[in-house]
Amino acid sequence: MNLRTTLAVAARVLTQLRRDHRTLAMLLVLPCLLISLLWWMFDATPVVFDRLGPALLAVFPFFVMFLVTSVTTLRERSGGTLERLLAMPMGKFDFLLGYALAFGLVAAVQAALAVGISVGLLDLDVSGPVWLLGVVAVVDAVLGTALGLFVSAFARTEFQAVQFLPAVVVPQILLCGLIVPRDRLPDVLDAVSDVLPLSYAVDAMERLASTASTGDVWADLAVITCFALAALALGAATLRRRTA
Repeated sequence: MNLRTTLAVAARVLTQLRRDHRTLAMLLVLPCLLISLLWWMFDATPVVFDRLGPALLAVFPFFVMFLVTSVTTLRERSGGTLERLLAMPMGKFDFLLGYALAFGLVAAVQAALAVGISVGLLDLDVSGPVWLLGVVAVVDAVLGTALGLFVSAFARTEFQAVQFLPAVVVPQILLCGLIVPRDRLPDVLDAVSDVLPLSYAVDAMERLASTASTGDVWADLAVITCFALAALALGAATLRRRTA
């Protein structure tokens, strides 16, 4: 790993994002709009928003980062940019880590906006530290970035990259406890949810909403981080220069 190369890749990605106003708006504004829409829907029953809001603070960044990263990386490959970059003295892991670092910085801004609006303006009831809510959102968004980088290696077109959403993201949303609490799922589905990383992000958010104790939250964060690092390692192992 070369830190200088990683930082150069991250700076390049951030410059591209700064010039792509639509993608930047999708990354920063869309999660805030969706959470505000949910609050509006349950304006008459705020207890429902308090139950669903923490879980959606984990789901929305994960979903958006996965989608944007998988399509952006594929565009780099199909346009020949990735091949030119890897022709330089740069490892695949440096490339992926640079991407993860750049999108992680964007995720930090995204998390600050989403958590600030949810807690400060929409009165989301949280018992634990609000700053830790933001940390979970950032790590969760980095996880979505890492998985997006990984699956992009198996897509040939941007349409195929989008097709990974129902295969990789939707099952995690269905089984993460957002719709049915995980302890009420059938035993097999409960076991499956235990090996899906989004489940730990939602668990961490819900714990912060219900209790001031943070011990289990840090354990969940460690699991999410391990999943993200594993996805980056697999992405480096499967990254191809060209779209076949």
